[in-house]
Amino acid sequence: MARGTVMVDNGLLSVAWERKGVKVPYSLDDQLVIGVASSALFDLLDSDAVFRRDGEEAYRRYQEEKIENPLEPGVAFPFIKRLLSLNDLAAPDGGQLVEVIVLSRNDPETGLRVMRSIKHYGLPITRAVFRQGRSPHKFMPAFNMSLFLSGNEGDVRQAVSSGHPAGLVLGSSALEDEGDADLRIAFDFDGVLADDSSERVMQRGTLQDFHDHEVQNLSEPIRPGPLRDFLAGINKIQKLEEQRRLCDPSYRIRVHVAIVTARNAPSHERAVRSLKDWGVTVNDAFFLGGVEKARVLEILKPHIFFDDQRAHLVSAAEVAPSVHVPFGVTNQSTSAGERVMVAQQPIGGFREVDS
Repeated sequence: MARGTVMVDNGLLSVAWERKGVKVPYSLDDQLVIGVASSALFDLLDSDAVFRRDGEEAYRRYQEEKIENPLEPGVAFPFIKRLLSLNDLAAPDGGQLVEVIVLSRNDPETGLRVMRSIKHYGLPITRAVFRQGRSPHKFMPAFNMSLFLSGNEGDVRQAVSSGHPAGLVLGSSALEDEGDADLRIAFDFDGVLADDSSERVMQRGTLQDFHDHEVQNLSEPIRPGPLRDFLAGINKIQKLEEQRRLCDPSYRIRVHVAIVTARNAPSHERAVRSLKDWGVTVNDAFFLGGVEKARVLEILKPHIFFDDQRAHLVSAAEVAPSVHVPFGVTNQSTSAGERVMVAQQPIGGFREVDS
C-alpha cells in the first residue's frame, strides 16, 4: 500500500508518497534550478595554469595539496550567493525555491576542493555532477535546469547548440559589496530573452529596415529566446517577495530585473508587448539606441548581465559580471577554432578556462 502526505504550500498542492517506508525521488520540478561550473563559481586561474603547464597528474597533486585552501570567489559567485539567499522566502514546510547544482569537468577526486570551498563559504549547494574531462551539459534536462554558467567556451557552445540555456562567464573588475543584499539581473533582449528573428532582419538590411519590420509586426509576439524560462523562474520569486511585503510592510524587495537593449523607439514597443505575451515582466528597461551599454551598467551595477554579442561585452565586463550567450545569427560567423576572450580578475589577460 502507498501512503501519501498532503501539504499545501503557497496555494500549491504537493504530495509526498511513501511505499514500504521508502520515499519517492526528490523532485526539482517546482524549483528554479541553475547549473554552475566550478570555473564560473570560483577563480581557477592558478589551477588552470598548473593543468595547462604541467598536465593532469600535476593538477591532481596540486588540488590535493591545496584541498584545505578555499578557492577564491569567481565571476558568478555574488550572483549565485544572492540567488540562493532567496530560499528564505520559501514556506517553512515547503521545498527550496532555488537549487544550484555543480556541473564540472573535474573528476570526483579533484572536485573535492570545489565542494570544500562551497562549504567554506556557507553556500547551500549539495548536489554535483563531475565528468572527468567531459562536458556535463547533456545532463541539464535531468535536473530541469533553466541556466548553465561556465568558463569553458566549448561546453557553453555545445549546450546552446543542443537547445539548452547556457552562458560563458566573462571576467569583471567589479568588487563584491557584502553590505548589499539585493540581487540585480540585467538582460539584453534580442538573442537572450527573445529569439534572433528580429536580429536577422537587422543583419540583412539597415536600421530603418529593422524598425519598419518591428512596427509592421507589432501585434505578433517575437518567439522566446534561450533565457525566457530563467526570467519566468525569477518572476515567480518576485511574486513571493510581493506577497511577503503585503504581509510585512517593512520587508524590502531584493530582486530587481532590467533589460538593457540597443532597441529604441519605435522598435521598443514590440519588445514590451512580447514580454507581456510570454507572461514575464521586468522592473526596468533601457532602450539605448546605440548608446554604450557599459555606461548604464556601471550605474545599474547588476550582479550579472547577459548579452549575445561580444562587442557589447568587451566594455560591459569591465564594470559588471557579464555572460556571453552564444545564440543566434550574431554568433554563427564564429569559427569552431576561435576562442572567446575570458578575463579573470584583475583585467589584463584573456584566456579560456576548464571547469
